Amino acid sequence: MTTSLASHRQSLRPAGGGRLESAGHGAPAHPAPMPATQPALRLVPQPEGLLQIHTAPFRGSFAAVFSQALRTAGLGSRVLVTQFLKGGVEQGVAGSLWLCGRLEWLRPATPQCIEAPLAPAAAHDPLAVEGSLAAASDLAQTLEAVAEVWAYSRTCLLEGSVDLMVLDELGLAIELGYLAADEVTATLEQRPAQLDVILTGPSMPAALMAMADQVTQLRRAP
Repeated sequence: MTTSLASHRQSLRPAGGGRLESAGHGAPAHPAPMPATQPALRLVPQPEGLLQIHTAPFRGSFAAVFSQALRTAGLGSRVLVTQFLKGGVEQGVAGSLWLCGRLEWLRPATPQCIEAPLAPAAAHDPLAVEGSLAAASDLAQTLEAVAEVWAYSRTCLLEGSVDLMVLDELGLAIELGYLAADEVTATLEQRPAQLDVILTGPSMPAALMAMADQVTQLRRAP
């Protein structure tokens, strides 16, 4: 009798020495359930856009960036490329070009490229510029054309309606007096977190350089 009872107890002991719970007289014993473990929490990474600057002492920083923008649009992203001082095609917002169905290429509606600095007085009153009324009229149209493409770009930036925005010669437009530095800086500070912005051109104000997450400076070999 002693031998059979010991054998019975040995047969009920689980492998590894775990605890058995009795379900009552004559009921088979089962291992106690292990406590449920909670899955580890994982933070979902949020997209973070960058403000990049590509600058050079010569006008050569745009080509590589435009190639990148075109490739990005080809992969399905929404892209806006704005060239503030390039004219000659009389585009304007209504006549902007579309590439790959997702890249909008915008230039001001001016008959030629903008190179001359704007006199401080003319920024407030184009008719105050010295010269003929025709020259004053051309200047007023130029100011309006640059303001139009900036207003459109600014709206797209603040609304986050694109994934990548390239602003070519933005710094030079500020230096020549066609755009207000304070307004441009304040707008870029309000950009959506997921939006990538690339500034290109030969001139970059110190305030924009300080805001940049990445700066690429091109130079010619001596």
